[in-house]
Amino acid sequence: MEHRQLGRSGLKVPVLSLGTGTFGGVGELFKKWGQTDVKEATRLVDVGLEAGMNFFDTADIYSSGASEEILGAAIKGRRDKVLISTKATFPTGQGPNELGSSRFHLIRACEDSLKRLGTDHIDLYFMHGFDAHTPVEETLSTLDTLVKAGKIRYIGCSNFSGWHLMKSLSVSERYGWSKYIAYQGYYALVGRDYEWELMPLSLDQGVGTMVWSPLGWGRLTGKIRRGQKPKEGRIAQGGGEVGPKIDDEYLYKVVDALDVVAKETGKTVPQVALNWLLQRPGISNIVIGARNEEQLRQNLGAVGWNLTAAQVAKLDAASARPLAYPYWHQSGFPQLNPFPVELKEAA
Repeated sequence: MEHRQLGRSGLKVPVLSLGTGTFGGVGELFKKWGQTDVKEATRLVDVGLEAGMNFFDTADIYSSGASEEILGAAIKGRRDKVLISTKATFPTGQGPNELGSSRFHLIRACEDSLKRLGTDHIDLYFMHGFDAHTPVEETLSTLDTLVKAGKIRYIGCSNFSGWHLMKSLSVSERYGWSKYIAYQGYYALVGRDYEWELMPLSLDQGVGTMVWSPLGWGRLTGKIRRGQKPKEGRIAQGGGEVGPKIDDEYLYKVVDALDVVAKETGKTVPQVALNWLLQRPGISNIVIGARNEEQLRQNLGAVGWNLTAAQVAKLDAASARPLAYPYWHQSGFPQLNPFPVELKEAA
């Protein structure tokens, strides 16, 4: 499997990693995502390693920590062969200090994740969201301390806005602290807002992009078409209710284009959607999900080939959306604002 540099760090990661939101199935939300147990998780890790995918992504809130525990059990005895990323910030309890990116919470959250994962270090530690109540300096100095203590190798952030990320990078540079080397964000053919500001920022600042929910919250699995509702999977079970709202006709237009390209390439709809992402600027890694071995093997088929320029253009046109201000204005002056990908109003 192809490996890419993660931002301006020295770390190389496979272009695909396995997200473990389906591990555990604890709680109403995560039960809808999946209920993978240790046995099945171990098999998924086996398949991933066989394919050269040695990167596994989790978070402390996934199934109230059960995802980390199951992943830890699945990699037991082969920790040196894998890369692990996990996350903190969102609530892990009812107490006022059991959430956020304060020094108090992060140190405890990191220690708890290490125990659940059964390891002495985390390769990539993400702030799962921005905490506006904690000074950026407190968060970054704490993360730098954890890096220097050897408990974390690298740090990243997820779901930050552009100014959140830029302010954090500036503070780290000012004090000589560890910088965010990766941004994990939502990006899909039916969710291209990432291209407007976060992509240019990440390219400019050397922050590698890891994509979550690359199939648009399960909408690009090939199970949804005009007049055809999914009978199984996350969407069918209501797991897409908390995701972004998408107009039905827009979704069908994108899926129609995916169907055409899938027939041209002999690939599946999700494989085409994932391959499109791998050709976007600055993408280091795509976090794929899988409820079982069959789904994982299907998603692994997204690598080792490339869409043609004409096929990419077809998908770009089908998924184009009206731009928000100031991006529609900036796109009118490409000589001043050369975006990484062409931005234009939907036809």
